[in-house]
Amino acid sequence: MMDRTDRHERYFLRTLSKEMLLYTEMLHANAVLHGNQEELLKYNATEHPLAIQLGGSDPGLLKEASSVAESKGFDEINLNVGCPSPRVQSGQFGAILMKNAPLVAQCIKAINNTVSIPVTVKCRIGVDEMDEKKDLDSFIGCVKESGCNTFIVHARKAWLKGLSPKDNREIPPLNYERVYRLKDKFPDLEFILNGGISSITDSLGHLEYVDGVMLGRSAYDNPYGLIEVDELIYNKPKRLRSRSQVLEGFLPYLKKENDKGSKLGHMTKHLMGLFKGTAYAKKARTLLASIDGHEKPIESIQSLIKEIKIAC
Repeated sequence: MMDRTDRHERYFLRTLSKEMLLYTEMLHANAVLHGNQEELLKYNATEHPLAIQLGGSDPGLLKEASSVAESKGFDEINLNVGCPSPRVQSGQFGAILMKNAPLVAQCIKAINNTVSIPVTVKCRIGVDEMDEKKDLDSFIGCVKESGCNTFIVHARKAWLKGLSPKDNREIPPLNYERVYRLKDKFPDLEFILNGGISSITDSLGHLEYVDGVMLGRSAYDNPYGLIEVDELIYNKPKRLRSRSQVLEGFLPYLKKENDKGSKLGHMTKHLMGLFKGTAYAKKARTLLASIDGHEKPIESIQSLIKEIKIAC
């Protein structure tokens, strides 16, 4: 999720669950190789397990970028074959690659021959006029021969013309059963379901048919729901922390990163949904959105936490 799952967001999410696998924003292989690696690939050790999501369609470039990512300590390489944005299409990567399964297989094989960490693919159930039944099975069958054992499948088609990226997340109908059938047809492969899953409780029903679930924007918009992950999904002790305790626990990180030069507003934008559904949702959003304009920003957040604790 571009402009969302940066290192500050991932650190925050890790405070809610110790077990879930986190993903970076999609990074193009060229950016990894020729950009500011120190900044692009920076993360906190507490973010593990952490996967890097790469974009690209050149096997050689993806091979080199994956090697760099492994050397930086990432736990998984994920190739994005699902993003439908026009900019991504023009670069001949993302969802448009579903139309060229042999090329995806070449990319995965090149990466697998270079790294020892898991290599996965994130895709859709199809694009444009692709047949959701025959063509999706063919795509999975072709790519698995390259050594890919895990597919994260957004259970919607992507329409590369006529729909915006936002529309492509909402208008094409969800077809969870199609992903379930992939697991039936390829029982030796791991399938992770993505798309429209709004809560951890919702995930439990899907886990009867697939190996895992991925939450994206629902986790971003209502992150406190992730407090249930460790207990409900991993059978670990429940993390008994209130929203105000979560925010309070994040303050030392905010202070430390702010002292290093990170703008508070760039970090607190990821906290906007923390109080969603509570009486303090609007007040918290207003404060966090304007935090860079406060004379004493950290003290302002502390005052909000104190007010919430007293009220509760």
